Amino acid sequence: MPEVAVAVVQMKPRLGEMEENLVKMSEMIATIASRQKVDLIVFPELVTTGYELGLRFTELAQRIPGPTVNLIGQRANEYGVYVAFGMVSKERVESVLYNSAVLVGPDGELLEVYNKVHLRGEERMAFREGYKLPVVGTEIGVIGLMIGYDLSFPEVARSLTLDGAQLLCVCANWEASALDEWKTFLRARAYENAVFIVGANRVGEDVTLTFGGESMIVGPRGQIYATMAGETDDETGEPKEGFVIARIDLDEVRRYREEFQMIQNRQPTVYKSIVRRY
Repeated sequence: MPEVAVAVVQMKPRLGEMEENLVKMSEMIATIASRQKVDLIVFPELVTTGYELGLRFTELAQRIPGPTVNLIGQRANEYGVYVAFGMVSKERVESVLYNSAVLVGPDGELLEVYNKVHLRGEERMAFREGYKLPVVGTEIGVIGLMIGYDLSFPEVARSLTLDGAQLLCVCANWEASALDEWKTFLRARAYENAVFIVGANRVGEDVTLTFGGESMIVGPRGQIYATMAGETDDETGEPKEGFVIARIDLDEVRRYREEFQMIQNRQPTVYKSIVRRY
């Protein structure tokens, strides 16, 4: 398989300003695609709305597919790129909301939607838990989607890996006070599964929370291919918006799995307690 170029976006969405956030996303896609040929662009969790919206999520939630997915699909088609991003979605029943990650293809079509399985804190009041972990076969490889807190659970990345994922896209809103977790989990999940991980974390503040950025692209041996760590605003010293791009070789996934045998040497019959409720 030829090398693919992956971009990870670090962005500060305006709380509740969906149109403004979509304009910024469109501009970011155009900027990245104009710099060089890229195959995949990954945005943070809930990038279209911001995080601390409470009951306002009901006002801004959309069906999938719907206006937001159609717009980003148009941009993906315009530049011939896959795009993964986070948004709030709803079912036909208006009160059922999900914290979702969406993948659209270079033809502009919706490829997959993943509803966040692991909710934490106030998310549990706004959203319903998802119940499946989808993987998507694409022309650039097999992609799995994760959102934020999912990264804390080794079972998520391992399940996606066992279903064939070579590249995991993590759309996140990870707080600045817990960046050590963010960086450690990203590298650990990559090591554990010999998989590439693209971690897109937002920056800025909402109402009470501050988000830490340090978005990065990690290889199957935990090597950091590209990172926004240390990228700060000259005036404020805060983590800044932007993106980084890396070229990755997905053949390394198979090569390292064969060399280190972390998948082949598993003993599933011994792990029964993993799927037992606490």
